[in-house]
Amino acid sequence: MKSGFVAILGRPNAGKSTLMNALTGEKIAIVTPKPQTTRNRIIGVLEVEARKKVHPAAQIVFVDTPGVHKPNSQLDRRMLQEVHEALSTRDVVLVLVDASRRVQVEAAGEPGDITEQAQTRVPHVSTLKPGKDSDSHAKSQKRKSASWASEDEFLFNLIRELDCPVFLVLTKIDLVAKDVLLPLIETMTKQYNFAEIIPVSARKRDGLDLLVRKIVDALPVGERYYPKDQYTDQPMRFMVAELIRERILVETGEEVPYAAAVVIENFEEAEPPAPPRKKGQPPARLPLTRIAAAIYCEREGQKAILIGKGGAKLKEIGTGARKQIESLLGTRVYLELHVIVEANWRESRPFVESLDWRNQLEKLAENQIDEIDK
Repeated sequence: MKSGFVAILGRPNAGKSTLMNALTGEKIAIVTPKPQTTRNRIIGVLEVEARKKVHPAAQIVFVDTPGVHKPNSQLDRRMLQEVHEALSTRDVVLVLVDASRRVQVEAAGEPGDITEQAQTRVPHVSTLKPGKDSDSHAKSQKRKSASWASEDEFLFNLIRELDCPVFLVLTKIDLVAKDVLLPLIETMTKQYNFAEIIPVSARKRDGLDLLVRKIVDALPVGERYYPKDQYTDQPMRFMVAELIRERILVETGEEVPYAAAVVIENFEEAEPPAPPRKKGQPPARLPLTRIAAAIYCEREGQKAILIGKGGAKLKEIGTGARKQIESLLGTRVYLELHVIVEANWRESRPFVESLDWRNQLEKLAENQIDEIDK
């Protein structure tokens, strides 16, 4: 069989997590319309059955990474470190580009020139009032274009030194006309000699079978890295924390979602259900998992927003998260949330490091040893 690691790179909102969830058939990574939803390397494992005369059996280990953007805080730098670590152990790299937005990069061999292709849903300037409004819009578009150009260049600079197959995956093709894809592909191929160029729509599952087949072709022969029935390496505690953070991203706006972090303080796993009174009958009631979590933010004003009037917003976050957690765990869930202000935590390296679930597991193990020693 074949096996290997496949790193998934892309700008924020390129659809990385959506694609990995669609490929594995599991909700491994949270998904929201807001950029920088993913903060950690997240592994999703796909078992591929052998297809006669098509490809052998394979285990593909997808590594979803934070959206590639220039770091402005300690948290951003930690996220970029996650990207570099994913690239250090990879057999194939997927570079995801949202086909529904403009891409700006320096044209190959022509430094300083900016190539623009493929944008939809851009407001027409003619619909704006002349004068101040149109001038403001033009300045805004110019700033946005400069940002896009620098971020796209930043992404392509990460892959130019790689010595493994790199696939260009054009995502969200269901949102663009077919005649838009060809010029976009032409623009992208000037930046890098991609091993494959594959347009996909994760939402409609278009192109996913072809993508899997091409990945299997490019992987080396090897043994499984994970048991056949395992679909991620994440502990349940981390997945639960991410589901709570997903609800924060959905329920709040402005700066609050990006200044919020979730830490599981207590996770009491449910006891196995009591056997049914009669053979063949299901248990009378599902077992109960008790979870307590802290939501960290940076300012008192953000705390007030997260709690809401009379605790209404925190209740909405908790209710929405609890339903998702119950679906994940297959138990009833008692979820207790509270909000803590940790001023400027995104610039605190120790705090940012403590959010990594790997470090959290080490801390839990240390605490357990301390309890035993007592």
